[in-house]
Amino acid sequence: MNTIRKTLLVGMAVLSLGAVGNAARAEDSTAHGRHGQALTEEQRAAKAAEHKAKFSAMVAQHQAKLHDALKLTAAQEPAWATFVAAATPQLPAARPDRAALAQLSAPERMEKRLELHKQMLAQHETRLAALKTFYAVLTPEQKKTFDEQARQHHGRMHGGHGAMMRHG
Repeated sequence: MNTIRKTLLVGMAVLSLGAVGNAARAEDSTAHGRHGQALTEEQRAAKAAEHKAKFSAMVAQHQAKLHDALKLTAAQEPAWATFVAAATPQLPAARPDRAALAQLSAPERMEKRLELHKQMLAQHETRLAALKTFYAVLTPEQKKTFDEQARQHHGRMHGGHGAMMRHG
């Protein structure tokens, strides 16, 4: 009987601590917003501009590293420029308005998502065409270097060793 009482007391203590912790977290979430939702439009715009600048710098750095590793000839430079112009990834202009999406029906939201996926697919097809055109002008040694660089870059972007982007 004594053990049951102790167990109940410990259980109640844990539950009460959990309730206090949840109340404190609720206060924090209303004051600061979840995932930065309490930011003003100006703060969001500044954050987006900062993110876009970092993204552009990272892409430029990767392209410069690849360019140097390939040791392109003067004859290959125009193909490189065309490839970079077509293959440079673009950040989306803006996120869809959550309030507007919430007003849509489930099929309408799914149609919006499908539209976005079609746009992304079109971008991937454009990049693939540019890649094939550029890849065709490379020597076998350059192709080997390009493949290795692409493999290393893809591993970092998708959770490989030294991942550049981690999804929480």
